[in-house]
Amino acid sequence: MSEANWYVAHTYSGYENKVKANIEKTIENRHLQDQILEVLVPMEDVQEVKNGVTKQVQRKMFPGYVLVNMIMNDDTWYVVRNTRGVTGFVGPGSKPVPLSESEIKALGMGDVILAADSEYKVGDSIIVTSGVWDKTVGMIKSVNASKRSVTINVDMFGRETPVELSFTEIKKM
Repeated sequence: MSEANWYVAHTYSGYENKVKANIEKTIENRHLQDQILEVLVPMEDVQEVKNGVTKQVQRKMFPGYVLVNMIMNDDTWYVVRNTRGVTGFVGPGSKPVPLSESEIKALGMGDVILAADSEYKVGDSIIVTSGVWDKTVGMIKSVNASKRSVTINVDMFGRETPVELSFTEIKKM
């Protein structure tokens, strides 16, 4: 199986959230969760002054673009490319080019993408859904977004023992 990478899809300006919702719905309908892993509309917190009142608001970092973490193949390319509101992928011609780590860092997106990769946070209660620890309940002690894994403590022989689990082996309670 190929490796998942971040790709940039160009959208009509103002349709980023709608495109994200449409792609996520298609992923669910076609059972592509293992191929299209994440759809992200990067947001940033900014101070805005209106009528003399300063407010904290969220603004899109890249209007007209949606980031998609996926394994590129004909099916995933077709799903994203033919989503209503998507005008194409960023790259030469019709061939999408994945973002490199240096590009992600240069865009100032490293922290946002790593945070987006993980729906799990330290302190979340989870239940293990497969493997040796199936049906074990635990609290997340650490998250490794790059390895897509979490560490929980399990009771083994009367002692707390750390166990590393893949995101695919767990679910939130």
